[in-house]
Amino acid sequence: MSRFTVEPTPLAGLMTVQRQPLADSRGFLARMFCAADLAPAGWTWPIAQINHTQTAQRGTVRGLHFQHPPAAEAKLVSCLRGAVWDVAVDLRAGSPTFLQWFGRELSAANHWAMLIPPGFAHGFQALADDCEMLYLHSAPYAPASEGGLDALDPRLAIAWPLPLAGRSPRDAQHPSLTPAFTGLSPS
Repeated sequence: MSRFTVEPTPLAGLMTVQRQPLADSRGFLARMFCAADLAPAGWTWPIAQINHTQTAQRGTVRGLHFQHPPAAEAKLVSCLRGAVWDVAVDLRAGSPTFLQWFGRELSAANHWAMLIPPGFAHGFQALADDCEMLYLHSAPYAPASEGGLDALDPRLAIAWPLPLAGRSPRDAQHPSLTPAFTGLSPS
C-alpha cells in the first residue's frame, strides 16, 4: 500500500505528492520517500544529496534556482515546519508549457511535497516565520552549472501571495529572461 497520493499538475512531469501519515495518540509517522511508491510518479533517480533549509522571515523568497544540463537535477521538496508557496517554472526547450509556472502551498500540516523533474526552476515564498524545508536531489550540486531566474520577472508573472520581505543578494541579482532564452536542452 502506497503512503503517497500523487496528483499531476498542468505542467507535464511536475507532480504534487501528499504523504499519508499514520497517526495515533502518540503522534504520527510519515514516510518521506519510497523509490517504489514514487517511481510511477516519475522519480527514477537515486538520491544523491539531501538538503535542509530554514527561512526566518515570512514573505522571504528563495529562488528561482536550476541546474544546467548535464548537471540537471530532479528534486522532491517538502515543508517540515511552517508553510510556503512553492513554485516550479518549466524551462524545457520545446515544451508546450515553456515558461509556465505552477504553485502550491506546502506545509508541515498538509504533508504536500513537489516532485520537480529536471528542466524546471524552483523557488518558494515563506508564508510563516521559521519555515524549514527538506530537499531530496537526484544529482549533487554543481556550482559551475547553477542557474537562476529573477523571481519578480514580469515575463513569468508569478503570483507571490505576500509582499516580498527579502531575498539573498545572489537571488536578487538573477537576470530577467530575454527573448533569446529558448530553454534548457535535455541532458
